[in-house]
Amino acid sequence: MSKSILITGASSGFGRDTTETLARAGYEVYASMRDIAGRNRPHADTLQAQGIHVIELDVTDDASVQRGVASVLDTSGRLDVLINNAGIGAAGISETFTTEQVQALFNVNVFGVQRTLRAVLPTFRKQRDGLVVNIGSILGRVTFPFFGLYGASKFAIEALTDSYRYELSKLGIGVVLVQPSNYPTNIFASAQQPADASRGLGYGDIGAIPNKMVETLMEQFAGDNAPDRHDVAKAIARIVAQPNGTRPSRLVVGQSFGTDAINAQAASIQAQLMDGLGLTELA
Repeated sequence: MSKSILITGASSGFGRDTTETLARAGYEVYASMRDIAGRNRPHADTLQAQGIHVIELDVTDDASVQRGVASVLDTSGRLDVLINNAGIGAAGISETFTTEQVQALFNVNVFGVQRTLRAVLPTFRKQRDGLVVNIGSILGRVTFPFFGLYGASKFAIEALTDSYRYELSKLGIGVVLVQPSNYPTNIFASAQQPADASRGLGYGDIGAIPNKMVETLMEQFAGDNAPDRHDVAKAIARIVAQPNGTRPSRLVVGQSFGTDAINAQAASIQAQLMDGLGLTELA
């Protein structure tokens, strides 16, 4: 029986690519996004033309998440995999972003993950089977200046993923964190822009660095040696195909910038911690 898979943020970027990759592999894929009758209708129509189910789901709205998950269960009768992909970016001097902007960022990147997990896990627990794939970032392990707010949300996903993995380990539910590096998606085009940019004037020449960093990345993405944007979807497909108990807890995709080394050191420390807490059976 083909696995039933729900993907959030499937209109573009990693989500869109993963949706199409998994559908081609023969899975029953449910691509979720906001506003499928409005601005995302072209994306929804294109996916539906490929035989992919498209559902309305806004990760910032509890009721919308519950309706979306219920729609999948009503159609499929089960759900095997949740891929938490929906996210927004932010690049710039941290002080120039308002508190409201940071709240909006976390509402998607962190609270959105919690909402979908709370909606899906009762089904997974009842089935005693399921897989959660959270899309994090290398910026949840290492810090690039001017990407600190986005990184803070991904650092939160690191802790959230680890905790859920421990808590669900005896219930037949796998939890994996994918940590992509820099890839040519539309994240910069859709990223938050500072709402209080005037504060950046006090930073002098430093204020020009964020735009230069983004410009450099965009030039790299347009070059002959640009990273393959399909890498992440291929990695997720491999994770989905693996049996429970054989999957890695984390997987870096692309240039590591030291994330692999941090992952290895953190895994050793966590193992010692779980032993000290007397909870090795959850590790």
